Amino acid sequence: MSNTNLLERRAVVASLLAGRKDAIAVGGLGASTYDIAAAGDHDRNFYLWGAMGGAVMIGLGIALAQPTLPVVVITGDGEMLMGMGSLATVGLQKPGNLTIVVLDNEVYGETGGQASHTAATVDLVGIARCCGIADSRTLAIMAEIETFAAQMQDISSGPRFASVKIDPANLERVLSSRDGAFIVNRIRGALGYRPI
Repeated sequence: MSNTNLLERRAVVASLLAGRKDAIAVGGLGASTYDIAAAGDHDRNFYLWGAMGGAVMIGLGIALAQPTLPVVVITGDGEMLMGMGSLATVGLQKPGNLTIVVLDNEVYGETGGQASHTAATVDLVGIARCCGIADSRTLAIMAEIETFAAQMQDISSGPRFASVKIDPANLERVLSSRDGAFIVNRIRGALGYRPI
């Protein structure tokens, strides 16, 4: 770890979602989905169980389809590295209601804890900024997380991107439904659409 002042992932996610109101939360592969579920299962949680690299693109699609609702993607550094091209598309589309939060523990937690590229040379905030996401920043203390969480409700000032250095602890898995059809139909119902 390059930083000794690391935040606890569950506290970060709980703070981000505490005042979520009508926000839609998209969870990336693995631990970030468990973190969102641990903060409280919700009809507007969209869990991705195996779509590594796809969380930001799914969040972008939802943000474009639901421009009056805040959409927050919470994912990990490994998934963000796999889907970096999505940041270029977000920077081009510029949805005002989209927020991307990367929980960066600098390891590939789902495959055994190997060091990720963010432990060495890769600066995800710099990449997001170069892709056209002007509001790109690192959040390092809980007070910044709380301020950022309130800003996520503003559907006109995005897109925004934040990287949060977190502790690499392997926490207990908090499982929500793994039934894809159920998750899709539940969020569709919460948004006023008929089930498919």
